[in-house]
Amino acid sequence: MPYFDAASAAPLHPVARQALLAALDEGWADPARLHREGRRARLLLDAAREAAAEAVGCRPDELTFTSSGTRAVHSGISGALAGRRRVGRHLVVSAVEHSSVLHSAAAHESGGGSFTEVPVDGTGAVSAQAFARALREDTALACLQSANHEVGTEQPVAEVAEFCRAAGVPLLVDAAQSLGWGPAPTGWSLLTGSAHKWGGPAGVGLLAVRKGVRFAVQGPADERESGRAVGFEDIPAIVAAAASLRAVRAEAAAESVRLRALVDRIRTRVPALVPDVEVVGDPVRRLPHLVTFSCLYVDGETLLHELDRAGFSVSSGSSCTSSTLTPSHVLKAMGVLSEGNVRVSLPAGTSDEEVDRFLEALPPAVAGVREKLGAPSATAPSPAAAPSLVVDALGRRCPIPVIELAKVIGEVPVGGTVTVLSDDEAARLDIPAWCAMREQEYVGEEPADRGSAYVVRRLS
Repeated sequence: MPYFDAASAAPLHPVARQALLAALDEGWADPARLHREGRRARLLLDAAREAAAEAVGCRPDELTFTSSGTRAVHSGISGALAGRRRVGRHLVVSAVEHSSVLHSAAAHESGGGSFTEVPVDGTGAVSAQAFARALREDTALACLQSANHEVGTEQPVAEVAEFCRAAGVPLLVDAAQSLGWGPAPTGWSLLTGSAHKWGGPAGVGLLAVRKGVRFAVQGPADERESGRAVGFEDIPAIVAAAASLRAVRAEAAAESVRLRALVDRIRTRVPALVPDVEVVGDPVRRLPHLVTFSCLYVDGETLLHELDRAGFSVSSGSSCTSSTLTPSHVLKAMGVLSEGNVRVSLPAGTSDEEVDRFLEALPPAVAGVREKLGAPSATAPSPAAAPSLVVDALGRRCPIPVIELAKVIGEVPVGGTVTVLSDDEAARLDIPAWCAMREQEYVGEEPADRGSAYVVRRLS
């Protein structure tokens, strides 16, 4: 069964498996002890730290192993903010950061601090100039991911780092998605990563803090990992993480070229095979293995189940599921279609044949979901009966409000309007996106007794 969800967790690399098994026999003792077993464990830990630091581009004594990438982000942000508290309590982040960064920002705000979210364009990238304008005299820290985890867009980290350096603001870079594909971007002050994103075992994160960056560890003190990570080190997992990072980086140059070609095939073929599809993210400045697209008139959760039954494991940034009723914050910030969202992230070794089979399976899966939901096959005009119509979609979740809009748009004359009543937050993204795809005019949103009223004017 082809696994196309490497951005969530990459399959364990063979080198990681070998290193893990070897370290289980050699690295089980306490590396803080002076006996033979402790010294052996310490040698393994030190060697892993040196290998990881070389891959990251820092000194070994600047790198800490944490219990996860999320813990690395939380510790990095809280420690940097505390270390620069005299400067101020303002934090700058992009609107499409990983949830671990946004959760840290929210916690900082609830504790009396403040933060600014820098918006992104339709591809998911920030403007370096806009990021610079968000920096203030009381800004203690800025955060910017190296590449987006949902749509693959790379961020202008080096340019932003120059603005941060000029302003005297340290920059934390979440490099979880990109570390396995090449050198870390330049100019960072703090950097985080997560081993299971590059084929290492879960439960190992990296936090690198440059010398000279003011940093105050939060929480109870611990003697291990320079006090920046608490608890007994999982040496076998750490050894496997460092070994796999070195291995995937050695393979990255050739594999990224091959996977980029496969992703380009998906980006080109999906819109040709499936009508009413929007491919999102930057087509050029992006991770080599990841592509995201959204399908109009489709329930994202149902589509993922259909693809799973067809033998393909993919993921989604869409909110159209039974458990979540708000759009992906990334798609929302980009202002793109959120319904029927599919993220394909290819692991190393994915074959041409697997991608071809996916492209064969996708069209009938989408068509089947649309048929179940009663989606229109086309928006063919019908005799106009009224200058305006109101569609009551209250209590109905995406993509139903958009489907109902599509069904009746031909019943108003050119210049007439359709007002969709909806209390689903996803409609705020999906109705304007439908208008753009169908070349109709999105007039705007108006308050309603329940939810909102979205007004669309027919142009053709």
